[in-house]
Amino acid sequence: MTVHNLYIFDRNGVCLHYSEWNRKKQAGISKEEEFKLMYGMLFSIRSFVNKLSPVDMKEGFLSFQTSKYKLHYYETPTGLKVVMNTDLGVGSIRDVLHQIYSYIYVEYVVKNPLCNLNETIQSELFRSKLDTFVRGLPFFSARAG
Repeated sequence: MTVHNLYIFDRNGVCLHYSEWNRKKQAGISKEEEFKLMYGMLFSIRSFVNKLSPVDMKEGFLSFQTSKYKLHYYETPTGLKVVMNTDLGVGSIRDVLHQIYSYIYVEYVVKNPLCNLNETIQSELFRSKLDTFVRGLPFFSARAG
């Protein structure tokens, strides 16, 4: 099992942070274009799920998978979106995404007076803590299989 990459978007679709670990294939487009496509897809899927769900969805859209990867989604009450792509063997990681938000993003970005919440995250401490956290996950493997 492995982690491929992670995106953090603000409520307006601006990519505040992007990290990758075991990504084998690049998109062939600029990162900015990739971020726009990812956010647009998330917006569309979330809207689709909310409109067509036969029951009231308290948690909304949590994940989807293709034949090659699984996308995990977590949205905070303030509209911050945390997205992690993993291989298919990883189960629900809603709690992991919540931990990234509450223990890393809040601690090292929100509480940091030097970080502007509406701009790309520049904090090396945030990047380092996030990388250490992700590499310590039980489903992280340096060997993407």
